[in-house]
Amino acid sequence: MATPKILLFYVFTPLADPEAVRLWQLALAEKNSLTGRVIVSRQGINATLGGDVWDLKQYAKVTKSYAPFRDADIKWSDGTGDDFPRLSVKVRDELVTFQAPDDIVVTADGVRGGGTHLSPAALHELVEERGDDVVFFDGRNSMEAQIGRFRDAVVPDVRTTREFLDEIESGRYDHLKGKPVVTYCTGGIRCEVLSVLMKNRGFDEVYQLDGGIVRYGEAYGDTGLWDGSLYVFDNRMHMEFSPEAQSLGSCVGCGERTPLFVNCSNQDCRTQYLRCEACTAHGRAVTCGVCTVPA
Repeated sequence: MATPKILLFYVFTPLADPEAVRLWQLALAEKNSLTGRVIVSRQGINATLGGDVWDLKQYAKVTKSYAPFRDADIKWSDGTGDDFPRLSVKVRDELVTFQAPDDIVVTADGVRGGGTHLSPAALHELVEERGDDVVFFDGRNSMEAQIGRFRDAVVPDVRTTREFLDEIESGRYDHLKGKPVVTYCTGGIRCEVLSVLMKNRGFDEVYQLDGGIVRYGEAYGDTGLWDGSLYVFDNRMHMEFSPEAQSLGSCVGCGERTPLFVNCSNQDCRTQYLRCEACTAHGRAVTCGVCTVPA
């Protein structure tokens, strides 16, 4: 009987021939009947794939047999068997599209000049030691933070990753430059770059949560500093770390707590917004609430 799982990992490492790696990854994923997304660049690899656990393990074993990827920190979560519509394996200029290539130097040891990596346990030690001085800085798009985030976190007003650089340089967060700032994101990859951008712009004490929210949730579930649901980039749309988790998101129709995103019915908008099951079932709140459906 098939056991659906989802695999997530990234590795920052110089790749001389990204196209060759792309062709190898495509063949390997197809051989194991996997779906999902793999991005390859001269900076490394980033993959999120779904399939049967045995097939994913075969894929992971072969991928880690390639020396530059041998230390990949592979994260696992339960899938549904229908988490991705297809397989996509592409080469891109940047592994994460911050549009700041001049800031990023990748060596065999990873990204140079990033924040200090903190395990979930080390994060708790920092908070116990420094208390309210510690600032959690969300490295995700603001929409993702609607349903879950670290307590009292700073959530930048960005819709896409490429907007972060202008946001950081806007001066809105200059008052944080003397504080311990902990960047976090889903699996850790965005913070590898974000922490460099922040350090290069005068933030003195920058940390990044090693393994991201996923690893933190595995360690502490909903008993630590994380509140709500985690937005994920597959057909599940969200995941929780325990049955007791309560999403921070609110339905635009009735205000009830919900982690459920839907696309605005306005074809000129299609923005994702929060709508609960009851409002969906009764045909309420058919648009995002910001735009209106054309007559």
